[in-house]
Amino acid sequence: MAVHVPFRLLLMHRLVTVCPSSQRQAKYRDMLFKVSRSGNEVRTFSTACVKCNNNEADSSESSQPRTELTSRRALLSRSRRPLSPLERISSLLPQDALSPEVMQLREQQPDEDTNIQLSVMHSTQEESGHKVSVNEVNPETFCAEDAEAEANTPSLHHDERQAWPTLPGESLLSFGELLMAEYRKKRRVEFRKMFQLQTGVRLQSSWGTIPHEDMAGQPAGRFLKTSRGVPIFIRRASLEDYVLYMKRGPAIAYPKDATTMLMMMDVTEGDCVLESGSGSGAMSLFLSRAVGSKGSVLSVEVREDHHTRAVSNYKRWRASWSVRRGEEWPDNVQFHNADLCTASSLLAGRGFHAVALDLINPHLALPAVIPHLHPGAVCAVYLANITQVIDLLEGLRCSSLPLLCERIIEVPVREWLVAPALKKDGRYCTRSTPILDGELRQDDASDEPDREEDPDPGFGTVPYIARPHPEQMSHTAFLVKMRKCVQ
Repeated sequence: MAVHVPFRLLLMHRLVTVCPSSQRQAKYRDMLFKVSRSGNEVRTFSTACVKCNNNEADSSESSQPRTELTSRRALLSRSRRPLSPLERISSLLPQDALSPEVMQLREQQPDEDTNIQLSVMHSTQEESGHKVSVNEVNPETFCAEDAEAEANTPSLHHDERQAWPTLPGESLLSFGELLMAEYRKKRRVEFRKMFQLQTGVRLQSSWGTIPHEDMAGQPAGRFLKTSRGVPIFIRRASLEDYVLYMKRGPAIAYPKDATTMLMMMDVTEGDCVLESGSGSGAMSLFLSRAVGSKGSVLSVEVREDHHTRAVSNYKRWRASWSVRRGEEWPDNVQFHNADLCTASSLLAGRGFHAVALDLINPHLALPAVIPHLHPGAVCAVYLANITQVIDLLEGLRCSSLPLLCERIIEVPVREWLVAPALKKDGRYCTRSTPILDGELRQDDASDEPDREEDPDPGFGTVPYIARPHPEQMSHTAFLVKMRKCVQ
């Protein structure tokens, strides 16, 4: 028996010291625990002292080291992390064989594995057997050090508030504003979301979270890192963003069509405009900004649910604007839940500089609207398909209304991708002077020495690639411009 004990102890020391990670150490500990129990002696391997005793009466004392072993395994399991192929290979090689780049990477990565040092000391043989002392890290000390390191680790977000310099008229982000969060990857928008800055709320995304408290007090147009270290661009939401990402009931008038209708009607500050078909309130917001505080907009919606949605979106934008600018958005829109065809009392005694219609059958409402439109003013109609355009023109022919159809247009928008040409290694491509003669090419190659490529090429030396964006906006609507004429 005296011959087998040193061999097993050497085996234990060899297996434990060879294992570089906590995961393998736990694995080999299980193997050693089984090997130590295979003999006649009762051996226990734990974080405390290991006793080799032939007396079976000491089996009750071995239960305490087993409990410590179980707690140690649970402690190590929390600090395990998956190993990359580079770490797996480098852990099997001696440090002398590793390149400086690998050693630098190993120094940069945090050492999450616990360094366990095992020293096996052979003492004098007693009546109860051999005593082997194993020096390891105490679990309580390990937990205390881990908590202290976690407390001292700086957070991913900016806890320290900096005094950002502001330009005249500039304001920092504050609670209650509507913001936009964007994440772009390879010049493509992978994530875009509109949200309201609130206390105790986090921005949720597939790339991590950002507390709203970290955004408050920051300048607009700044990159903030999520809990996963991904930079997210935070900016204020424009009216175009709000119209596209606000809660909807029916389909909205897209900004490209709404701005074209404003140009058709030539809406200026102080005008009085009639809108029929409030929908989700998109066109009402654009008209409200166009007429300003001196003008007014009368918006009529036949459906009650659409009317409620339009009023809610309008109020939400006004509240966000007051927080953002410190002044009130003009309260110049009057919403009414009524049918324009039978709302003669609502229009009585009023005149309008322009009319915007977004109805399924607008030709049915024109007889009630045209008498209140100023001579020479424009009525712009928003229609979804060409069949509605034909019905509108047929209604004009049959009703003999004093309207002149000037234009029927569709507003296409074509986005493009324009980017500098890059090589496979990520460097910029550079323009080279074309050589027409093959002999001159060989002479120049032999005369000119090899020149190193400039990492930052000068202006006009980098070629660009321009092509249409693969994702284009499809058809939205037809716009009909009709002007009132005096017969």
